[in-house]
Amino acid sequence: MLDFKNKGLILTKLKLLIGQWLAQTTRKLRNNFYIYLGVLLTLFVLIDAGIFHVGENMRQKAFDLMVRSRLMMPEPDRDIVIVDINEASLAAMAKDFGRYPWPRQVFGEFLENIEAQNPRAVIFDIVFSDADIANPDSDAYFNDAIAGTANTFFPFIRLAEEQDKLSAVKPSVIPGTTEMIEGKADKNATMAVVLPYFPAAVNSGRLGYNNIYPDKDGIVREYCLYRNDYGWKVPSIALKVGDVLGYRVPREQNVLMNWRGKPFTYQYVTFSDVLLDMSSKVKKRPQDEFTGKIVIIGSTAPSLFDLKATPMAKIYPGVEVLATAIDNVKHGDYLHVWRGALSYVLFSLLLIWSTAAAFYRQADRDKLNKIFSSSQIGLLIISYVIINVTNTYLDLSGPIIWAVAYFSIAKVYALANDLALQRWLAFGVKMSEGGSRALIMPILVESREPLGDALLKKLKRRIELACKTPNTVDVLKGSQSGIWGLFGDMAVVCWTYAEKQEEYAQQAKRDADQLVSQLPMILIDIGLPGKTKVRYTRHEGGLAEGVPLANQWRSLFAQAVIKMEHGGPDE
Repeated sequence: MLDFKNKGLILTKLKLLIGQWLAQTTRKLRNNFYIYLGVLLTLFVLIDAGIFHVGENMRQKAFDLMVRSRLMMPEPDRDIVIVDINEASLAAMAKDFGRYPWPRQVFGEFLENIEAQNPRAVIFDIVFSDADIANPDSDAYFNDAIAGTANTFFPFIRLAEEQDKLSAVKPSVIPGTTEMIEGKADKNATMAVVLPYFPAAVNSGRLGYNNIYPDKDGIVREYCLYRNDYGWKVPSIALKVGDVLGYRVPREQNVLMNWRGKPFTYQYVTFSDVLLDMSSKVKKRPQDEFTGKIVIIGSTAPSLFDLKATPMAKIYPGVEVLATAIDNVKHGDYLHVWRGALSYVLFSLLLIWSTAAAFYRQADRDKLNKIFSSSQIGLLIISYVIINVTNTYLDLSGPIIWAVAYFSIAKVYALANDLALQRWLAFGVKMSEGGSRALIMPILVESREPLGDALLKKLKRRIELACKTPNTVDVLKGSQSGIWGLFGDMAVVCWTYAEKQEEYAQQAKRDADQLVSQLPMILIDIGLPGKTKVRYTRHEGGLAEGVPLANQWRSLFAQAVIKMEHGGPDE
């Protein structure tokens, strides 16, 4: 039992010491804390912008939400058609050709029939990497069909760079690969790639890698138009399509994809349905269905595993990612992000120091909370509106995070300051022997019109900051109804201290004297005219044990008010 009491006493003393230290610290720092915090976060922003780039790239979640929730989504290009090897095609073709992959003659016949309709381009989203040993004639047929075209495109796979030393393929032998800067590329470098097996596809030069590179969180947001490998420019298949078809391709290496909508937004046709109609005598499908179209042959079948995570959906067909990239290249409407170190730093510092100024100038806390919250929401709304009406994303997520960090710390500091003073006051009286005393100082502001809530809160805060010892400050509003309205706009400052500790009493009286000397400037600082009249007095009295405190406080307050009305400040 004694141990329990000792532990409780130790905890109480510890709370007192912490409260005293915190109160003294906050009194020393006062509003300068908000300046110091602003300087500290400014240093963090500059370090992050120069080294870590964390805040500069904190756009993923906000970007995903805005892109997915756009009201004005761009329409998919109706000239892009996806011929889908879906689960229905796999089931329909299985009885004649077995399980996928099918003999290449299937694709040869399909290509010949498609070409008869004069499409703008035929793009295979399929890597034909190996020979079909069981059907060499089928491979030869497909190769001849490819050779007879001038608008087919084939992908290859860029393997991990760690495997480059094991490869014998030099970038210069890959058709379409060029030097980034003439004469600067590494002629001896090798690159690990998986090229199409068919010579006609390779010799056509209409090749591009079809790798899709997600962000670190696994979400595909950008499309890499080309790679810079050892000084060689290796094009993606979307870039190669744009070059061959004469589109104005972007110069950027990575572009932020301008999604057209949720999965299956583009025009889809089922591979088996098209092939069956092509081979039938009676055609049911339009014979110009693919005329002038960009035809992409790929798969959405889950069993073939060509599915990606994008901002639009966790499961998004890889063939539609390619379609979106080609669509963006064709129209040049990929998204632009207004970001970079300079804009990131400027916006961050603007938000940090505007928040610091509000705290430093002791803005009304309730209003500050509302203004800060609404301003952050407003910035997000601005970003949302911009991405709806333009192809630009204003990335403010990093600066907003810094502003929220500053606001949160500053608010905790302000609340901790108030709480620390209250604890110091309470413990200081409770732990002392004997009774306690109180020094009450009513301050009456005599203005023609009742002061508003904001001015009264400023007055209360300025009085708190003007005092160095623990106290409580309360206000009475002249606009209150009933008898309380007769008191006018009054602030009541109370110091409470142990009766036997004279140093507490002396500190409280010095505090009151200092407050009196600062009152004229305090009134001017909160926005009142310099001629505003103010009356005050100081009244000291004891608080006896065993008597209800409420009765004693009411009595002391009444005596102080009467003294102010009939006496003087120092009487």
